[in-house]
Amino acid sequence: MEDMDTRAKLQQALKDAMRQKDDLRKRTIRSALAALKLAEVEAGGALDEQAQWAVLQKEIKMRREAIEGAQKAGRDDLIAEAQAEIAVLQEFLPPALDDEALEALAREAIAEVGATSMREMGKVMAVLMPRVQGRATGGQVSQVVRRLLQQNG
Repeated sequence: MEDMDTRAKLQQALKDAMRQKDDLRKRTIRSALAALKLAEVEAGGALDEQAQWAVLQKEIKMRREAIEGAQKAGRDDLIAEAQAEIAVLQEFLPPALDDEALEALAREAIAEVGATSMREMGKVMAVLMPRVQGRATGGQVSQVVRRLLQQNG
């Protein structure tokens, strides 16, 4: 399973979930596969691994937003379900970067771009995001870049 791409891993996991009659897993993986299919149609072809990870990150982000809404509505059942779905989706992403690794990559990108102020944050993000794809959210990345640029400027 190691040399399979994300889509193939999802399809295999779907078969396993169906055999095990794991409804939550089955539903979550089907949703992820549908999102991948939609992204491929929009892109006009197959997605590379990074693009597949980006789709899964987007699916996770939608569930995190659903959790926020469920918290406001006091719906603990929906919160638990969304958290379980996030856990399933994270299995198909590369391991998350820890804070030190993310900061090291951010410093590297800042040096590469020659950024010295917040005005150049966009340039840094453009270089950095493809490098962390699937291993950190855009929010986490921008937070680190912003902090580092503020220290410089």
